[in-house]
Amino acid sequence: MTADGDDQGLDYRFTLANERTFLAWIRTALALVAGGVAVVQLVPALSIPGVRHGLGTVLTAAGGVLAVLAVRRWRGVQDAMQAGLDLPRSRMPVLLGGAIVALTLALIFVITVQP
Repeated sequence: MTADGDDQGLDYRFTLANERTFLAWIRTALALVAGGVAVVQLVPALSIPGVRHGLGTVLTAAGGVLAVLAVRRWRGVQDAMQAGLDLPRSRMPVLLGGAIVALTLALIFVITVQP
């Protein structure tokens, strides 16, 4: 439905808003991948062996998963808008926030264990 109420098709502004949201998720995914690479390449070795590479792997994998979820979310919203249905709910913000909190707590623990 267009902004003036005509049912001639999907208003392009909604499609563009959906695309901007998708691109925001993709930027977040790229930041996670870049963070994973940076941790492995720039962070000095920690007192617990393997933590640095494990953290880098988790961040990089999270970026890849988030990119896939972003595509699925974009497509689901686009399909719902075209069909005139309610938009699907997203758990991505809660999952990403929870994962970052868990990762932060784990890193605080590792940093405090360092001699």
